[in-house]
Amino acid sequence: MPSLPRVVKSVAKAPTSEELPSFLNSTSESEEEEEEWEPKSKIARRPCLPKKTEAKAKKAAAPQSTVARKMVKKVAIKEEMDASLPFAPIEDSKMQFPKPKEENAGTKPKSLNRILKKMEMNSFQGKNQTSLVSDEKPSTSAPVVKQEKCEEFAFDEPPSKKIKLNACPEGKPVKNLGGNKIKEEFEMNWDIVQTLSEMTNVEPWVCANLIRLFEEENTIPFIARYRKELINNLEADALREVQHTLEELRTVAKKTHGTIQKLKKEGKVSNSLLKELLNCRTLEELDHVSAPYKSGSKGTKAQRAKQLGLEPAALSLLQNPVTLNLFSYIRPNTKGLANIQEVEAGVQHILADIFAKDRDTLDFIRKLCQQRYISIQSTLAKVSSKNVNEKDINKFQLYHEFSCNIKNIQHHQILAINRGENLKILTVKVNIPDGVKNEFCWWCVNERWRPKQSLKPEFMRLLQSSVEDAYKRLIYPLLCREFRSKLTSDAEKESVMMFGRNLRQLLLTSPVRGRALMGVDPGYRHGCKLAIISPTSQILHTDVVYLHSGQGFREAEKIKKLLLQYNCSTIVIGNGTACRETEAYFADLIMKKYFAPLDVVYCIVSEAGASIYSVSPEASKEMPDLDPNLRSAVSIARRVQDPLAELVKIEPKHIGVGMYQHDVSQTLLKATLSSVVEECVSFVGVDINICSEILLRHIAGLNANRAKNIIEWREKNGPFINREQLKEVKGLGPKTFQQCAGFIRFNQEYIKTFCSNKKNQLGSCALLTKAGALSKKKSKLTSCASQQPNPLDQTCIHPESYDVAMRFLSLIGGNANDIGKSDMQQKVNAIIQKEGLEGTAKRLDTTVHALQLIIDGLTQPEGYDIRTDFDKPDFKRSIVCFEDLRVGAALTGKVENATPFGVFVDIGVGRSGLIPARNITEAKLSKVKKRRSLGLGPGERVEVKVLNVDIPRSRITLDLIRVL
Repeated sequence: MPSLPRVVKSVAKAPTSEELPSFLNSTSESEEEEEEWEPKSKIARRPCLPKKTEAKAKKAAAPQSTVARKMVKKVAIKEEMDASLPFAPIEDSKMQFPKPKEENAGTKPKSLNRILKKMEMNSFQGKNQTSLVSDEKPSTSAPVVKQEKCEEFAFDEPPSKKIKLNACPEGKPVKNLGGNKIKEEFEMNWDIVQTLSEMTNVEPWVCANLIRLFEEENTIPFIARYRKELINNLEADALREVQHTLEELRTVAKKTHGTIQKLKKEGKVSNSLLKELLNCRTLEELDHVSAPYKSGSKGTKAQRAKQLGLEPAALSLLQNPVTLNLFSYIRPNTKGLANIQEVEAGVQHILADIFAKDRDTLDFIRKLCQQRYISIQSTLAKVSSKNVNEKDINKFQLYHEFSCNIKNIQHHQILAINRGENLKILTVKVNIPDGVKNEFCWWCVNERWRPKQSLKPEFMRLLQSSVEDAYKRLIYPLLCREFRSKLTSDAEKESVMMFGRNLRQLLLTSPVRGRALMGVDPGYRHGCKLAIISPTSQILHTDVVYLHSGQGFREAEKIKKLLLQYNCSTIVIGNGTACRETEAYFADLIMKKYFAPLDVVYCIVSEAGASIYSVSPEASKEMPDLDPNLRSAVSIARRVQDPLAELVKIEPKHIGVGMYQHDVSQTLLKATLSSVVEECVSFVGVDINICSEILLRHIAGLNANRAKNIIEWREKNGPFINREQLKEVKGLGPKTFQQCAGFIRFNQEYIKTFCSNKKNQLGSCALLTKAGALSKKKSKLTSCASQQPNPLDQTCIHPESYDVAMRFLSLIGGNANDIGKSDMQQKVNAIIQKEGLEGTAKRLDTTVHALQLIIDGLTQPEGYDIRTDFDKPDFKRSIVCFEDLRVGAALTGKVENATPFGVFVDIGVGRSGLIPARNITEAKLSKVKKRRSLGLGPGERVEVKVLNVDIPRSRITLDLIRVL
């Protein structure tokens, strides 16, 4: 499925040295801090050309993201926003930004560049009344938002802050999110809304709304479900990307202002430098601009030459070489000035430093590299065989002699190369062709740094050697670090995104309810741990059997007795040690119908993280009387019965569905995975009266303390009757209630039974009142009886929309007690067919998205679970051996993990097979299921064909036939 090109985003936070690969920890003289140097004020300029007027081109609107386009109806954006949105699309013609500096076409002299830059700044000053040149304050320009004709939208009001508790006691949303400007804490020359739109390919008006929504501490699940009209129906993945990019931009702004304050104290800030700093949009650009003005403690070759007094000679060579006499700088008794060779070397170091830190020079070499073939190469390190295990060396066999264009290299290849380099198995380098160096040197000598006057032959040789020295010693290492840093950053982000997609697919695996399960944690010496759980996840029995020590027949009797006793016909086997032998053992008994009359089936599940969880404080609190080894068997069984409720107990990175997860930024990985878990738990919803504290803390808006307070309130006061009672919990204010209320469910049958029992208790309390024996307990019962259950609490409808939902029920003549029944569906269909969705929404004075959510909540059957659309575990009765595989055989299997280079599928032979990415085409994917991207996720059942079986290396290559 084709997707729009994405704009590369900058790194949000400078990673620590532990998170960086080895090539980024190395330093060169281009990174060493230098003394202040201002070439523009010391080098004579070439005669300027006459100024030319230049019309400022209007920017095209940023294309809508791929994720957004999937869900948006084919209607005009203008009409859609007129109907339901408080923000109109922003016209780019009203945007006022400093035009970014264009890169040199190849042979422009610096004087022309200055002219173009000056023209741009003059144009910018003419459009903005507050200029940096005049008042030295950063000027910002926010997108101008069209004013709607509707009176309830007041765009001239100042930006609204967090929702006030007194103004919105129920946490209801405010339709007007603010005025037409977004004031940032650290202002820059670029507009935060437009820049965010360009980097994420999301419409500017959506970015403006998202910035305000995030500032008001709205969570991603809440925004994605209940604020669709403000975000143009974006999905959670796109929201996370916008949020991450916004944090990156604010990090750049904060660091920029910190750098400005530091340079102001040192007296190094000029108007031109201030403008360049405030124009920076990435951390790399900021470091590049500020590098020449850092006062370093370690002296470089150029600094030592300046200390010897050779800087005037270097500048004179560029400005007035006729009067330059290098012999006058010779000091026989001074090291570095003893002879003409040492003087020339010092001048060369100063010139090389000037060239390497000039922005136009670096811009030219970067653009030149974009037009040429730049490759990254990896070879086997010479000393690797001495210090590294031979087995580890073979893992990187593909990269012993590897070369690829940096524009075509895959993300997983970058991560593999970095890991091999960190293990000192591989040697990696970036190969820039000699043609780049030759063209660059010619351009420097003849264009960029060409002196005004003719040079003597010896001075021309000195200038040429200085340019070559700058390239070899300073610029080339800088380019290599930039290329590898960019490749690594992109690869890490793709790895984290892939991990998030796989985790979501795994968490949303369809639960297997209504049956007892036997969990088996396989093992050899210490035996196989068994745990039988009831259909409600209660532990019925635990035991240990020794299947692989000559006692298999005797243990089979014990297993059969347990299965018959608890009417359990489903066995869940963990995929750890001895999994293959344990599977063969049970498959043999099933084929012989040993467990008759039970029709027993089994499945294999991942036990990643089960051992870690079994010794965690949460497991000790939940199962205090069980041995840790038996706890893992319970966890394995519950992973099939309710995968989401069990897997949230484990730290996401231990689940094992990622790619190079230990090599990426742990901060980014943890934030992304935590957000995915919160999204999954919230969208599935939890029953507030039976869910665990661990599951509850992952609901949007809640945390560990709030979840604990909810559990304590439930234990003290009994079950919750309706959502309004959540406001009585300590620490759960209007904002938290707004975020979490829509994701909390109530079992209506259980609540009705509870309330009827309470009424009976109230009757007895009334008799005690007449006798004068009323106690404090009566007040609690009375308050409990006053709380009536609300049928809407079992739906996904948010309390802020209850009024609209009740008016909609009145419109169709429905009853709230008929939610989820066929009669309700018929009445809803009738009104929609008669008036249409938009007409009905207009009649109810609400948005189309809000009405659609109300309709979904009213028509979905009781106990509806979004996970029913996802795949269940693959249950089997027999087994296939690895040696039995033949090329061309068709098999069914379950996806275990997905990576950018392919998908790993468990086909029941003990080793997962790989479907290469080239074999996964859009035509083979299911048309029924809605897909976020072209790919498969963990848990999906597929039909595959065996393409190759490599028995010595235990590798299986598969081709995808179809998705089941």
